[in-house]
Amino acid sequence: MKAQDIMSRNPTCVTPDTPLAEAARLMKQENVGVIPVVESQGSRQLVGVLTDRDIAIRAVAEGRDGATTSVGHVMTSEVRSASPSDSVNDVMALMGREQVRRIPIVDERGTLVGIVAQADIVLEAKDDKKAEETVERISRPSGKHAQ
Repeated sequence: MKAQDIMSRNPTCVTPDTPLAEAARLMKQENVGVIPVVESQGSRQLVGVLTDRDIAIRAVAEGRDGATTSVGHVMTSEVRSASPSDSVNDVMALMGREQVRRIPIVDERGTLVGIVAQADIVLEAKDDKKAEETVERISRPSGKHAQ
């Protein structure tokens, strides 16, 4: 099974210039804890992700104004991604190594085409033991913050 078989296609995304409050409203509306950040809505070139944790730690805890602070000021720009043709096993391994719950899926040009979440893997995984191990690795405490 490939990432393209289980990914959520064309996820809602924002740009670095999007006001943080607007991005937070989108996250609430979509019921997601991460939203991909693309260079522009026209290109969908992935440049980072915005997590609920980014908002809490880099904005709220620092007293930033959600109306005047843009996504680009608080987003996570060092993001690991996978390709649509990567196997689900490879995506699970990447999630475990990076200790993240979501992996953006990009094509050969770096254009965002989807996202795979931990829940997608648990629901679709044929190997329950591998899915369980992935969730365990993602959940181990580390210095990294969750995507």
